[in-house]
Amino acid sequence: MAAPSYPARGLVLRKTKLGESDLVVTMLAQDGSQLRAVAKGARKPTSTFASRLELYAEADLLCSPGRSLDVVREARLVRANAGLRSSVERAAAAAPAAELLARVSQPDLPQPRLYDASAAGLAALDGASPAQAPGVCAALLLKTLGLAGLRPSLARCVCCGEEAGEGAPGEPVPFSFSEGGVVCAACRPRADAVAVDAGTVAWARFLLGSTYAAILDADPDPGAAFGVLRLCQGLVRAHVGGSLRGLEFLFTCGLFGDEG
Repeated sequence: MAAPSYPARGLVLRKTKLGESDLVVTMLAQDGSQLRAVAKGARKPTSTFASRLELYAEADLLCSPGRSLDVVREARLVRANAGLRSSVERAAAAAPAAELLARVSQPDLPQPRLYDASAAGLAALDGASPAQAPGVCAALLLKTLGLAGLRPSLARCVCCGEEAGEGAPGEPVPFSFSEGGVVCAACRPRADAVAVDAGTVAWARFLLGSTYAAILDADPDPGAAFGVLRLCQGLVRAHVGGSLRGLEFLFTCGLFGDEG
């Protein structure tokens, strides 16, 4: 007897061509796990899947189990997030966020808070101005790391737990990517730490602890946001493995002036 179909809601993180007309869709499911399924015929001009399974869109699916991958039978668009595809700046900022989500989510491994936070972040980025996009991206990366169990310590020494001291913008703060946070002066000699601008750490602390509405109101300038993005790249290299290609593009694309 065939296994019954099941409903699923998800955010589209990646699409991969399969055969002549099919797509493999990688999604962050509503329970925070990763869902990969085949949308058969999705690349045909007459398919209704194409507009409902765009990158970064939120959709309700009806899927049925398959031999290696489940199969999408129906799809209904919940939120298009069309701004993430119509603006090159927002698209460039969304790419590393989706890339990180695809790497930290796993099939059959629920992370209940990850979905709501990610959906809120993509919605905020969808409504952000091009200049705000790097800051929202940085916030989404930090919050994703935190919800995946990789929250950086940005106020207390990651080695001893004591207050590390904030420092004034422009002053160097010891930061250990391998340990995952700031380091106090007493622990600095025995820690694998590098100097990070205190202003960058302060912005990272704000972005990690604030709502997206507050982040958009604060309107962090691209220069400050790029400092936090580099911090995120170091944390990803140390704890997720490898770099985020989407971030490397942001650093070199020139879309945001000289900040990258």
